[in-house]
Amino acid sequence: MSVPSLALAFVSEEAARAASDLVGEPDWRLAQRLEAVERVRTLPAETNQLFTPYLDLRATRFGEVAVATTARPVTDGGTLPEGASLLVEVAGATSATRVLGPDAIAGGVIVDDLAGVVRSGAAWVVDAIRDGATLPVEDPFAQVAAAVSTLDLVVAVPAGVRLEQPIVIRWRAGAPGTGSVGRTFLVLGEGASARVLEEQLPDAATDSGPQRLWWGTTEVSLAAHASLELAGLQDFDQDTVAVVNRDARLDEGARLQWALASLGGVLHRSRIDNRLLGRGSSVHQVEIGFGSGAQLFDLTSYTRHIGEDTTGDLLSKGVFTDRSRGYIKGLIEIQRTALGTDSYLGEFGMLLTKRSRSVTIPSLEIDQPNVRRAAHSSSVGPIDEAQVFYLMSRGLDRETARKAIVLGFLEPVVARIPLPEVQERLRALLDAKWPRVESAIAA
Repeated sequence: MSVPSLALAFVSEEAARAASDLVGEPDWRLAQRLEAVERVRTLPAETNQLFTPYLDLRATRFGEVAVATTARPVTDGGTLPEGASLLVEVAGATSATRVLGPDAIAGGVIVDDLAGVVRSGAAWVVDAIRDGATLPVEDPFAQVAAAVSTLDLVVAVPAGVRLEQPIVIRWRAGAPGTGSVGRTFLVLGEGASARVLEEQLPDAATDSGPQRLWWGTTEVSLAAHASLELAGLQDFDQDTVAVVNRDARLDEGARLQWALASLGGVLHRSRIDNRLLGRGSSVHQVEIGFGSGAQLFDLTSYTRHIGEDTTGDLLSKGVFTDRSRGYIKGLIEIQRTALGTDSYLGEFGMLLTKRSRSVTIPSLEIDQPNVRRAAHSSSVGPIDEAQVFYLMSRGLDRETARKAIVLGFLEPVVARIPLPEVQERLRALLDAKWPRVESAIAA
């Protein structure tokens, strides 16, 4: 199947140069931008032949969205959430404020835009970003961010620093009819440890209206024996197209946990790339999506085992009602160098109405037979009636039983959110979807 390239008027050499000039970037960053423009222009929109039938951008109206071309440096300001070590809040990738708590200040945590980090002389941070390998070069969606982002936000935790309280990074979409493109770099030095809550939220000041676009990345670099727990919550308005790339590189003994929940947007396209480079590195990933109305969730993950004795445990779940759809796709690649790999990929969809749809496509590429485990599993279907019957036999009515099963299906991500008040907010958001489920069943 022939897949056309992305045709995006806001991605061009002129736009890349303007974005670079805007913040006074070094020449090597401009070179990255120009290379990314060429990749967007020439690459097919989907390069994996298993996944090409499920590329669906019909809900997008890129030509009607005015993508932001202005940005301001990261400034101090804001109120630190209770129980957090620092907060960064970004409005439409044009302005960002930061507030650091005592432990973040004492630990020398760096929070700035990339140009500011370069000027500060933090070579260990720049070296983790400069090689340009923090995004997949074969994915044009990721390369859009590399080409024309107006904010390259950097949060870096120095070697040996262990933050007990979570880092909160809050991105807000712009006004109706606008778009924003931004990047987040999370860099942890050797032996560092942190927890991050990444929120993607609607513009607090405006109601729904013309379509919005939010295009963003989270690019993780973990040095030897570093540890990161990252929880993400996406709750954009239903008028928003969200394109999200998350990419992680793990050195020897590094540990990463993803816990990602997506509820909002008319189209949510997510891709996660994990590269287990160092011996004994590991990734544990749980991702959920809850679709209603005509929402489409396109959730893809790639995990590449490169070093010896690496571990991957990957789980994606979707719940779909009304006319919503979910494409859940994943690839585990075990390269020849990856002796002793232990990797599992599970993908599961739950359909609550006859008109909802889901597809799961787990896949393996194994070039090293000497592994501990290489396995995948998947299923798509309605709620298990045996489970409903069991709960009804314990005194619950039918709808309460169905709701308990659905919310329990999604709970593995909720339980990993680092701030209790955000856990409760996510449970409330999931619960709020249920009246629409009930009305769809009744219809």
